[in-house]
Amino acid sequence: MIGQKVNEDLVKERNKCTFDVEELIHFVDGGKENTVQRRELEERLFSNKDLKDDVPVDYLSHKEKYENAVKKACIVTEIINEHRKQYPYNILKLNNVYRPATVGVLKNVSPFLLHNGMFVPTIMGQGTPEQQEEWLPKATAMKVIGTYAQTELGHGTFLRGLETTATYDPTTEEFVINTPTLTAYKWWPGGLAHTTNYCIVVAQLYIKDKCLGVHPFIVQLRDLETHQPLPGIKLGEIGPKLGFQTANNGFLAFDNVRIPRKNMLMKNSQVLKDGTFVKSQNDKLTYGTMVMVRVTIVRDAAYCLASASTIAVRYAAVRHQSQPKPNEPEPQILDYLTQQHKLFIHIATSHAFRIVGDWLWDTFVQVNLDMRKGNMDQLPELHALACCLKAVSSLDASLGVEQCRLACGGHGYMASSNFPVLYGLITASVTYEGEHTVLLLQTARYLVKAWKQTLEGKAMTPTVSYLLDYFKSNRNQWENTPQRIVIGFQEVAAGKTKAACETIEKYVNAGNDYEDAWNLASVQLVSASEAHCRAIICNIFLSEIQRLSTTFSQNLAIVMQQLVELYLVYWTLQKTGDLLEYSSISKADIAVLRNRYEELLTLIRPNAVGLVDGFGIRDETLGSALGSYDGRVYERLMEEALKSPLNAQPVNDSFHKYLKPFMSKAKL
Repeated sequence: MIGQKVNEDLVKERNKCTFDVEELIHFVDGGKENTVQRRELEERLFSNKDLKDDVPVDYLSHKEKYENAVKKACIVTEIINEHRKQYPYNILKLNNVYRPATVGVLKNVSPFLLHNGMFVPTIMGQGTPEQQEEWLPKATAMKVIGTYAQTELGHGTFLRGLETTATYDPTTEEFVINTPTLTAYKWWPGGLAHTTNYCIVVAQLYIKDKCLGVHPFIVQLRDLETHQPLPGIKLGEIGPKLGFQTANNGFLAFDNVRIPRKNMLMKNSQVLKDGTFVKSQNDKLTYGTMVMVRVTIVRDAAYCLASASTIAVRYAAVRHQSQPKPNEPEPQILDYLTQQHKLFIHIATSHAFRIVGDWLWDTFVQVNLDMRKGNMDQLPELHALACCLKAVSSLDASLGVEQCRLACGGHGYMASSNFPVLYGLITASVTYEGEHTVLLLQTARYLVKAWKQTLEGKAMTPTVSYLLDYFKSNRNQWENTPQRIVIGFQEVAAGKTKAACETIEKYVNAGNDYEDAWNLASVQLVSASEAHCRAIICNIFLSEIQRLSTTFSQNLAIVMQQLVELYLVYWTLQKTGDLLEYSSISKADIAVLRNRYEELLTLIRPNAVGLVDGFGIRDETLGSALGSYDGRVYERLMEEALKSPLNAQPVNDSFHKYLKPFMSKAKL
């Protein structure tokens, strides 16, 4: 806070920092230009009096929270639209500029989240040029507000199991949308309950009683003037959740709702006027939107870890606890090696996920360019990457946010710490847009095919080429270096993939159907996918920091290399059993790496506060009494406590209504 005295401990910590924090902020933001734009947007948002709350959101009713979020979402959208007129916009700006700037304003998620995150991208990715011309101007100007309804009450990731139907009527050139069962109700779409008036509905296409698989349809839900649900449409809110309280998640059912033929998104598959079905040349073309969303989830995981580690590290620098040495002051808890062990890995992981997320985005862009030229070769690899990276990053980040909360002791349990909101946001990502285990099994299918190619000596795609190295030479001599650790994780992934494939083959040879054999080997397959993903993250994190270090100042390069090594050594120690089984690491090597890990914690310690300052997260965005830049932890905790409506009067009405009569009865 400008003009507010900064806690002396944080002043000392920042004076110890060996690198230029501003340089790190520019790197995290994707360049100085993005930092300037983000800060300008934040200033516009946080200086707007209509976005300030008279009563903290935590004390509002469920209904009031939603209404407050809608008001803010409208104001924020107008401010962002003005900002976009001044600066060119692209998808990376969404991650680096717009999302960080708006997090603090819409604490529990914008009801418009799926409009921008799924409705518009799906039209862009699956609509014909004519459909894009019709719908995108309306959607980008928010003349219509949309969401994306795929998941049903009874089915989620298993798309072939969806029950909502869209039956083509050639006499009227319309689709008739129906919800045949309770389990077919659409369930979860953000903004669906009361905010949106349009929706992309994923339904089973039927023509002449034949099911032709799931396809996307644009359906109007509400009257554009009155906002009343249209005839045949039943919708509402699904109720409070662990997080995402203002996302306005809803349910939706259809009773013979008719839409024009042109409302089926037909970039890939088409239905002609007479009911002729033109099948897509490649069913995987529809993966584009989902892959894009999974890329953003990897970046979201990085941002949640950045926020959590910022709160926890700053608090650990201010908090003093215990007295290890008699007659000496209580030390900062950040000086305890156990605290460093709890926290520093999450700083490193945030950078790893952000860097891998950017790499995955670049891969996604290149594959899309290839697809436009008719080259689909890299699409399966991209799909496998997006699946496992989304799964692993979301779960790691969920566990990391919770570990940061626990590292703050009892105060981390306070809503004013902002950990409850952070945890509610990140833990949801473990299941939405593809459930964790199901996604890892999707990647496993790719790995099984890749292993078969290995045995046949066929050309390998880049991210699985290590399988061929393992097949040819198996275990190479271990060295305690970052490069060799990456090879070690590749050996683990290759070894687990080989073992899982052999297990499938064993069960098939024993007379089991392939599907049953797959299920019997599924625990091994999930483990192989997770190992493959670890190898990808370690390899990309190391290679990208090595490449980027030439653009850093020397001091920042040293610190970033320490974070990479910390990440690699940490996971080596976490996965020693796997490495002992599949690589040539020895017990002596593990002892050396354990010592190196503790040394790295000590090396990073002087820069800990500088590193979280380097995430560049503004106090209003962080929203935490424990993690503010000035370190006024106890003052802010008390300030937040006094905002409770229960503190407005010294004696609550319940005393006279209930407590006093109750105690009177108890008198002897």
